[in-house]
Amino acid sequence: MLTVISRRLAHISERIYTPIPSYFGRLASMRIPSLSTMTPAHALQQARGIFYGWKLVGVGTFLLTLMAVSVFQGLGTFLVALETKFGWSRTAMSGAFTLARGEGAVLGPLEGVLIDKFGSRRLILIGYCIMGLGFIFLSMIESLWQFYLAFIIITLGSGVGGWLAIISMINNWFNRKRSMAMATTMTGIHFGGFLVPVLALGVETHGFRWATLGIGVFMLVMIGPVVKVVRNRPEDMGLKPDGITAPVQSAADKNGGKAESVQDEEEDFTVKQALMTSAFWILTIVHISSTISIVTLSLHLIPKLTDLGMSLSAAGLVVLTYTATALPSQMLAGAIADKLPKPLVLFFFLSLQASAIMILAFTEDVRMAFLFAIIYGIGFGGRIPLLTAIRGEYFGRKAFATIMGLSQMPNNIAMMFAPLFAAYMFDTTGTYQTPFFTFAILNFLGAILVLWVRRPKSISQPVV
Repeated sequence: MLTVISRRLAHISERIYTPIPSYFGRLASMRIPSLSTMTPAHALQQARGIFYGWKLVGVGTFLLTLMAVSVFQGLGTFLVALETKFGWSRTAMSGAFTLARGEGAVLGPLEGVLIDKFGSRRLILIGYCIMGLGFIFLSMIESLWQFYLAFIIITLGSGVGGWLAIISMINNWFNRKRSMAMATTMTGIHFGGFLVPVLALGVETHGFRWATLGIGVFMLVMIGPVVKVVRNRPEDMGLKPDGITAPVQSAADKNGGKAESVQDEEEDFTVKQALMTSAFWILTIVHISSTISIVTLSLHLIPKLTDLGMSLSAAGLVVLTYTATALPSQMLAGAIADKLPKPLVLFFFLSLQASAIMILAFTEDVRMAFLFAIIYGIGFGGRIPLLTAIRGEYFGRKAFATIMGLSQMPNNIAMMFAPLFAAYMFDTTGTYQTPFFTFAILNFLGAILVLWVRRPKSISQPVV
């Protein structure tokens, strides 16, 4: 009996202790990062498990939300209040929008150069301070020329530290997950739309002066603490895009062996190199073909819907429908585009946007307006991050802001005249059918053209 027990104990101890040497052998062979190579930022990231770039996505979303509700989505609310108080015509006040587009066309490339040279952090700080001062000045205006000046100041601030600076920051922090990061950041544009009723309530309750003063003061107070979190590039914190560390090169690798690449290497194009590629010009044309309809609908969609017999509140529900639809579509597009070829994904969403505009051009049925809203929201939402992310993928990070600024110059010029063309055709024919049909066709052509875009070939000369 004792013999049997001793044999079983020996068998158990053998099963327990035999794996220990091999375990410690595997432990000893593991690569442990040297303390000298682990930066505080890297150690903090490992401890918390959150890549710092995603925190900047949250910051960018907040900043875009604030800018969207005050500068983009909410300006119509201010125009109604100004029309009521001063009796200025909408045509007279709309001149400020045309002037702002012209300002964007002229200063866009310069803003891009400044972002690439000084970094997004400084430009965001300066831009939001300028916007804040512009809104404070707007709260004190008494004449039309003062409104123009206030609007120019606000637009200058949004150009310097707004969308381009924020998206350039995100482009620097992400590579493989760039589309998803940009899609998430740009949800701020839609969140701003959801806050417009809150802004309208504030204007109705306290008047446009207190509302604009509050916005201006809030921008000046909050931008200091917020910008302290901003970092221009992951390299500033000892990190790499996506939080992926570079692979360690072994002796076998040095002797010609192939090391597994953890991160897809991107090449940084100079502005001159980008301008010499067909991809730059194709993407610029595609961007114009889809944006002219978006900016036109931002001004003429509600008048079109009221012409169908809808009330203002019902027309607002249509806008809310496509805004709510665009939000999940944007996130879905960002996730898909990080796994599939971006031109193919862009073709799908641009085609949906064009189809929706074609429906709107010929519909006389109120119910079809909501079908338009659903299809348009999916297409419009999906294209938003992709036309930006694809440029980051093709041209790299070093001159991204300047390249984007240059490509936006013809885009801003087109956006100056597209709404005027729609207004002129409506005044001439009494319908929006011709301009909407024209924009839908151009949108379709842009969707087809994007299938011809190819990633530029490798740079033959070094980037300086």
